[in-house]
Amino acid sequence: MSRSGRRNVNFYDGSTGAHLGGVRQNGSITNANFFHMLMDILLVVHGIISIRFRGTGQPMPMNTDRLAEGDYDIFCPRGDIKLTEENCVRRVHSRSRSSGENSFRDSVRARDGKCVLTGVVNNVASLDEWTGFEAAHIFPMERQGLWRRCKFDRFITRPGRQPINSVQNGLLVAATMHRLFDSFLVSVNPDDCYKITDFGGNNWKADGRVLEIVCRDANNPDRVADEMLRWHFRQSVLANMKGAGEPIFEHDFPPGTDMVKEILQGPIPAQRMELELFSRLQGIPQEDDDESV
Repeated sequence: MSRSGRRNVNFYDGSTGAHLGGVRQNGSITNANFFHMLMDILLVVHGIISIRFRGTGQPMPMNTDRLAEGDYDIFCPRGDIKLTEENCVRRVHSRSRSSGENSFRDSVRARDGKCVLTGVVNNVASLDEWTGFEAAHIFPMERQGLWRRCKFDRFITRPGRQPINSVQNGLLVAATMHRLFDSFLVSVNPDDCYKITDFGGNNWKADGRVLEIVCRDANNPDRVADEMLRWHFRQSVLANMKGAGEPIFEHDFPPGTDMVKEILQGPIPAQRMELELFSRLQGIPQEDDDESV
């Protein structure tokens, strides 16, 4: 599945006409957001860029007005405009499989008690009934090697035995939102008042909402780590806005479906199979698998 077909904003190199990328505007992206996404994540330029709305030829103002849908030409007076060579970190839909992840799940449930993206409260949490709510890892379990190389442990102040399974690397979300979050179709920008951006169809009306305070209360030592949210938002911008965008993996395999065949016929099959394997290997019990917080 393609991300580019849903876009209603596209941007181009104003000097060459080359298509650089695009985004789906559901209402929450401001002119300033768009500028920072380009300058801080997507483009490699020498100097400040100017952005012109192709429909009028007028410069895009640097303000908090809603980004208008349409085509934009980008100019850099001091040189060429190039897309970053950085790609998003691909991941698959993750589910708790091991005892350590059960501890992670329970800690996230206890802290949040609601879907922190949509605001929907679990009214039967006191009965330990959590149907429809899932604990989502912000940084994926199947990428533990990358976690170690980037030394992300330093951002976790409540690490337990396995920092990647810390409650600070998790959010409680509705089951429908979990797959969107894992696919980088919904994300939170901690540098813009924790505003939520839906890069997809906004079917669940999360776009423009603010992440619920219960998971980010500064007085709670179990609060979500801003650096994890920042990492996820960066991946979402890369996945959805750079070039043609990253493929979206199919996860809905009805009973009787030859899952391996479907994956092999889908996009980037070798890497998808590797990610699926690593994800399933997380379910093998480890000595240091449980979280102590």
